[in-house]
Amino acid sequence: MDEMDEHTPLHFVFYFAAAPEKVWEGFVSPESNHVIFMGAELQIDLRPGGPMNFAGPGSDGKLTTYVRGEILEVEPPKLLRYTFAMGQFGKSSHVTLELTPESEATKVVVTHDHWDPDDQLTYASCADGWPRILSRLKTLIETGKTFKPH
Repeated sequence: MDEMDEHTPLHFVFYFAAAPEKVWEGFVSPESNHVIFMGAELQIDLRPGGPMNFAGPGSDGKLTTYVRGEILEVEPPKLLRYTFAMGQFGKSSHVTLELTPESEATKVVVTHDHWDPDDQLTYASCADGWPRILSRLKTLIETGKTFKPH
């Protein structure tokens, strides 16, 4: 294991009762992300090198970046790979989203890896957060509404 992989990669598999195109749109559309992340704004340019940032009002009311990232690879509606860092100065990790059609559903695989060994807080936050985010998105895509986070 190299230095950036000291943490076990986070790996989640969910099945969404929707076509890959609809699931893809849920992950990359500012509208669905606004609902999932309680008003956060997704700033995204779906091309390698493009930004993938989540921003919203900070405690002082000014626009703040909660999560910043850069698109590494994109193949709609199958693959999205991007960097992920909490806040303006957080340490970067990688997220890979893979969508595979399966009869009447889409298999969604999220792998979050390449962790900085000193980034315990972000690792713990993401280990807890990814299942909640994926559950909220699955519910939104399948029913048109979602539930509030804890």
